[in-house]
Amino acid sequence: MADNTGGSLSGLTEGEAKEFHSIFMTSFIVFTVIAVIAHVLAWQWRPWLPGPEGYTSTIDTLNGVVNSIIPFVA
Repeated sequence: MADNTGGSLSGLTEGEAKEFHSIFMTSFIVFTVIAVIAHVLAWQWRPWLPGPEGYTSTIDTLNGVVNSIIPFVA
């Protein structure tokens, strides 16, 4: 077994560990923000808990929105 006097279990120096930690935390926060945005957009597209009329009311509302936007796009 190697003698690891004064070192860390990961083999990184304190500066390297702090740099890795900052990169990891930044990546984790960016991933979490993207995931939250994706979940909000998915919820707006199709709620996970449909209303009393089921998904048909959501589809009717979506058709109405699309039909009102099409004249502006075309």
